Amino acid sequence: MSKLISHTQAINNIESGMTIGIGGWGPRRKPMALIRELLRREVNDLTVISFGGADVGMLCAAGKVKKLVFAFVSLDFIPLEPYFRQARQKAEFEVMEIDEGLMVLGLRAAAMGVPFIPTEVGLGTDVIRYNKNIKLIDSPYDDAKEWVAMPALNLDVSLLHVDRADQRGVCQIKGPDHYMDDLFARAANTTIVSCDELVDTGFFHQNPEEARYVFWERSATNYIVHSAFGAHPSSCNPLYGIDVRLFKEYAASASREGGWEQYFNEYVLIDEAVYLEKVGGADAIRSLPLPIY
Repeated sequence: MSKLISHTQAINNIESGMTIGIGGWGPRRKPMALIRELLRREVNDLTVISFGGADVGMLCAAGKVKKLVFAFVSLDFIPLEPYFRQARQKAEFEVMEIDEGLMVLGLRAAAMGVPFIPTEVGLGTDVIRYNKNIKLIDSPYDDAKEWVAMPALNLDVSLLHVDRADQRGVCQIKGPDHYMDDLFARAANTTIVSCDELVDTGFFHQNPEEARYVFWERSATNYIVHSAFGAHPSSCNPLYGIDVRLFKEYAASASREGGWEQYFNEYVLIDEAVYLEKVGGADAIRSLPLPIY
């Protein structure tokens, strides 16, 4: 059964008030083509869960975020994502600020279908003080210990980007790190994956060694969107690196009056073919140096 749909059809699955998870990590392998499509829609009041980068910053700049669950929002070489910073300082949305370990456990609990996972992470810290929905529980066993009960981060929709996929929903990530995308895929009611390369369904049968780069079951993928360079301006290792020039332009826009509107009109309010041509085309994107891990 083919799960292949367009960008437009994919984002039709997202409605105002939903909780969405976004895969990738900072400026690495973010589903930016899907984010741009979402930015063009009249969808608001979103709860966003992400190891954030420009995906979060742009959604904040557009006023689409009601609540943000995050451990960081960074562009790496620009340590604090500029539009996220502005919105956070103005208290424009609710926050659940936790560390990376608790984010992982919350996603894992959702993926497992359990209400929480007990952990020592966060004990004695302000994570508990400022997140009243994170409860402490006593051990039911003889250790007499107190544990943090990290609640499940259940998602209505997850948006992910991968190197390669087939129309059945088999997704492959050949970069050095698949981050938490497998958990995002399993934690969501609906998982939408964009891919740089769409391969025939026989690819994985003919090349069984490629299966080691598949990190979640195809049944966890609901829809596939073929989106060449769909992670740009974030990287999609090993295909292309981070577009530092465009990220610097994006960050600079945050310091100008009307900067977001200008960036939105120039780089978001256009279709993907025009966008790719505007940022230099396929050859320029392929030549972007890969991040060093």
